[in-house]
Amino acid sequence: MFKMPEKYRVRSSVAQDGPTGAMHGAFVVPRVTSRGSYFLTVIASVHEDGWEHVSVSLRDRCPTWDEMCLVKDLFWDAEDAVLQIHPPKSEYCIFHKYCLHLWRNPSVPFPRPNASLF
Repeated sequence: MFKMPEKYRVRSSVAQDGPTGAMHGAFVVPRVTSRGSYFLTVIASVHEDGWEHVSVSLRDRCPTWDEMCLVKDLFWDAEDAVLQIHPPKSEYCIFHKYCLHLWRNPSVPFPRPNASLF
């Protein structure tokens, strides 16, 4: 189930964010590591065609696998499968050099390899 981690929601008229409980918005997720602290910027929404979408970005590099897993767990249940899609190059739409995306359409199950291959 798609959910919004309210404690990280941006509360600003600049972000034009929805009220608490809205199924879209901007979120800032703090991270503290041995190398210092930083923030993941996350934009979440549900599109008219049913696709749930989360973009994750950092200022100076792409998010790591662990960071994407953290965001996945914040926005979806543990047993939800989500996609990180590599579309044909002709369909690339890059607005931010260091941004990755997660997608899920709960009404359309997608095929996956056998779990033993993971």
